[in-house]
Amino acid sequence: MPAIKTYKRPVDGWWRRNPFYTWYMVREGSSVFVTVYALVLLTGLWRLTQSQEAFDAWRASLASPVALVFHALALWMFIMHTLSWFNVMPKTMGFVRVGGKRVPDQTIIKAGKIAAAVCAVLVYILFLWVTP
Repeated sequence: MPAIKTYKRPVDGWWRRNPFYTWYMVREGSSVFVTVYALVLLTGLWRLTQSQEAFDAWRASLASPVALVFHALALWMFIMHTLSWFNVMPKTMGFVRVGGKRVPDQTIIKAGKIAAAVCAVLVYILFLWVTP
């Protein structure tokens, strides 16, 4: 009796065939940068608990060319990650109704981006006010 041949769907590079899935994978990959950056900040906190010299050495390491390139890439990934979350916000909130009418998705997205920008400006002002 001959062996039964089952169909095996090729999965190699499935995400590169469709631009939607390519963008999806890049967006998901940006979370790796978010995680690594969180670990960099936690390392700084840990070095701060050790001594002033250890903390200063950690801060000096952040000025290396590799660290600067990483931070530039991380900033780009953070911005992309954040904007993609704002674009998903209407789907995660469900239907928002004001006065019996459904709020358009673009209004929710724009409101989220404006709120984030206002918060960023307030944090920056607070930073300028606190630092000597």
